[in-house]
Amino acid sequence: MPYTPSGFFCDRLIRERERRDGEGSLNKPLRFNGQDFNTLRQECLQKKSLFEDDSFPATVESLGFKELGHKSNKVKNIVWKRPKEICENPQFIVGGASRTDICQGDLGDCWLLAAIACLTLNEKLLYRVVPAEQSYSERYGGIFHFQFWRYGDWVDVVIDDRIPTVNNQLVFTKSAERNEFWSALLEKAYAKLHGSYEALKGGNTTEAMEDFTGGVTEFYEMKEAPKELYKIMKKALERGSLMGCSIDSLVPARLETRTVTGLVKGHAYSVTAVEECKASQASKVRLVRLRNPWGQVEWNGPWSDNSKEWTSLSKNEKDKLQHQSAEDGEFWMSFEDFRKNYTKIEICNLTPDALEDDKIHKWTVSMNEGRWVRGCSAGGCRNYPDTFWTNPQYRLRLLEEDDDPEDSEVGCTFVVALMQKNRRKERKMGANLFTIGFSIYEVPKEMHGNKQHMQKDFFLINASKARSKAYINLREVTQRFRLSPGEYVIVPSTYEPHQEGEFILRVFSEKKNTSEEIENRIEADHPVPAPASAGEESEDDQQFRSIFQEIAGDEMEITANELKNVLNRVISKHKDLNTEGFSLESCRSMIALMDMDGTGRLNLQEFRHLWNKIKQWQGIFKHYNADQSGSINSYEMRNAINDAVMCLVSRSGFRLNNQLYDIITMRYANENMNIDFDSFISCLVRLEAMFRAFQAFDQEGDGTIRLSVLEWLQLTMYT
Repeated sequence: MPYTPSGFFCDRLIRERERRDGEGSLNKPLRFNGQDFNTLRQECLQKKSLFEDDSFPATVESLGFKELGHKSNKVKNIVWKRPKEICENPQFIVGGASRTDICQGDLGDCWLLAAIACLTLNEKLLYRVVPAEQSYSERYGGIFHFQFWRYGDWVDVVIDDRIPTVNNQLVFTKSAERNEFWSALLEKAYAKLHGSYEALKGGNTTEAMEDFTGGVTEFYEMKEAPKELYKIMKKALERGSLMGCSIDSLVPARLETRTVTGLVKGHAYSVTAVEECKASQASKVRLVRLRNPWGQVEWNGPWSDNSKEWTSLSKNEKDKLQHQSAEDGEFWMSFEDFRKNYTKIEICNLTPDALEDDKIHKWTVSMNEGRWVRGCSAGGCRNYPDTFWTNPQYRLRLLEEDDDPEDSEVGCTFVVALMQKNRRKERKMGANLFTIGFSIYEVPKEMHGNKQHMQKDFFLINASKARSKAYINLREVTQRFRLSPGEYVIVPSTYEPHQEGEFILRVFSEKKNTSEEIENRIEADHPVPAPASAGEESEDDQQFRSIFQEIAGDEMEITANELKNVLNRVISKHKDLNTEGFSLESCRSMIALMDMDGTGRLNLQEFRHLWNKIKQWQGIFKHYNADQSGSINSYEMRNAINDAVMCLVSRSGFRLNNQLYDIITMRYANENMNIDFDSFISCLVRLEAMFRAFQAFDQEGDGTIRLSVLEWLQLTMYT
């Protein structure tokens, strides 16, 4: 469900303001749904009552919308219970949180549970997501909280501890210990973040890994993985990276089917250890430890729990590997068998350089929020040259080469990560993941420092310098590159044009980089009324003067309705505009722009200034209305407005940012994403009027104003 222009941009302004105040950081996470854990818990303790979360109630709506919705038989026997109603002596965590505390229930969220299992291997990360000061004994009020990274911000999610059960058994995630509940409550908080439990069905392990760490993920297809994959995996685990893997299922209907070797296709596993040990023959063997989130069903090949290979290891080696024979979903296998059986591995790096070498680097991270808007900035991929250039564009400056004297290849290493937002949460409204990707273009030296949006011609004559490996329907597309220092333009897009959605674009680099959205500023100059043109009057000028005098009468002033009559009598002569003329509302806006004395009418001088503007704008409209259809394509609106700005820059100049282009399209384009002459003129009139009003209030000239509610309403209602 797309945002309304006002709703989306107000939310974005609020988020930017919160970030300036430090909100959204690890130390000061945002309060999800405005709920503050400490305040709510204190209220419950004072009232001696248990917390009930109205924002994620114990109802079918929190379970799901289709398979777990009102019409589903699966939900009929579900009863929401608190742990103290399920067992005696419930505990939040028993003996420390570990990977065996996560056993999958009746929900297809193995991808999430595999990530949680990885999380338990790093206590620092774990207790950042699962705050440890929670229990079922001290200060218990039926309320718990968890923290997640969400599109650039850390958020604190509060829940009550009512959990879905059937016959007194947990329906979804559970621990091997019947009285331990941290994993079930973490799953519930994550479900709340996305709107329901059902929203968690099906996914990619990396999605949850990133939501637990704020890291960036890189993928390896086993058939294309580098020779040093074992070394990469070992380094990654040593540095706290989270790692998952899976076996692709070619037949969707056979997802999560067990093979003869005990492995499950279409299922997410956690990689929990990578070790090299000596066998009795003094040969070295490389092993990988994996975990099935089901808590059962294990590999039965070489190095499985009870295989003969273990007899070749000494007791010390077995102890080092913590080998045990138990049907707990965890097992070892050789690295060779791992590569042979699994098709994909995903590594979530807490710092992008964790896989490169043994040095510790501090990486620079820059992040930009953006949006694709149908008819304006949703241009699709390079296959659509007429609209590709309208996509959001981000200028990237790579300033220094990497420090790596042993590497003969010079350049700047960086990782680009494009993530689409909120698609999982909007599933119940029919949203699916878009197919997304990005291209990177080198900016010619003569254009360095130029912050203007690259035009269509640039992309027609310049090939991309780099691009994402493929367009794919994942939440995030990530790719590592090495390019020479310089300026580049990153163009993120959906594969097909006209697809609306929000995204964030992150750039990680070893050395300093800067990335910012092109046209991300709004600027204006002080307006001065346009002087009357000198020289002989044109035929149109003479005509409008006579019509004005005829309609205005002795007072020589006209109302909005009279203005409409004047303009439409003149415009009707221009058959190439194919227009029905101006609406009364448009004429009211024109009077608001030009009415210098506040009478609500226009005198001859004011009308002349307006007429000069309209003539200029009419010429621009005709240029883009080459087929004389009476409208221009909304994707061309950006260029048409830029041309209008060039005409006016010496008098009331303004430069817009991409968010305003989006708003203009949504406000003035019709259902076919076209803008007629009336709407085009109305848009330009309103732009100039709003800038003029702002400048009137900006007495200090610092680009900021302060308005009372009454002043705000007076300004916006008249303009």
